[in-house]
Amino acid sequence: MRRARLLSVVVIVLCGAIGVISSTQTWLTVELADGAHHTLEVPGASAVPVLAPLSLAVLALGAALSIVGLVLRYLFGALAILIGGTLAWLTAQVAFEHPVSAVASVVTESTGIAGEKAVAQLIATITASGWPAVTLVVWAVLIIAGGFVLVTARGWAGTGRRYRTSDSTTGDAAKSAAPAGPRPHDAAGSHAIDDWDDLSRGEDPTA
Repeated sequence: MRRARLLSVVVIVLCGAIGVISSTQTWLTVELADGAHHTLEVPGASAVPVLAPLSLAVLALGAALSIVGLVLRYLFGALAILIGGTLAWLTAQVAFEHPVSAVASVVTESTGIAGEKAVAQLIATITASGWPAVTLVVWAVLIIAGGFVLVTARGWAGTGRRYRTSDSTTGDAAKSAAPAGPRPHDAAGSHAIDDWDDLSRGEDPTA
């Protein structure tokens, strides 16, 4: 349990980092049926437009998980599962189906031809690199990490005490240990209301 927080944070941050890196790598290679057999490389960010922003969200979520309280631990664990499931579904489509929609933006940018049907007629083949499969495994790990957070969150140690300074802690202890007694009076004399309070406690305000 003492290492559960560290393990969860490290795994989730690594998943987010790999997702960001993956978004810059080539996921699909498109060969155009234009006679010249031009090839186009499609990065992960083009194949799955939400890949980069959601990966950055996972990074932030993992970092914040290191300091949040119990309620937010459960919330962040659920978010990790939700984001991981969404990205896994989108990544699996690219990895196994190679849809035209995943390459349409790159083909349109290169040829100037828009529309999924028109783009499909230009494409001879679409092949996938290893990055979609690797990234799919990463999202599976993220889902498991989110579930691990939900299961172990209650046993994590609190973080509030580590942010308190020794001075403030000492001051609190001194306040709690200070004996109750009459309030000090200044050299000029006390206010009348303080004198009445002293009398009501059975103390001599002139002493």
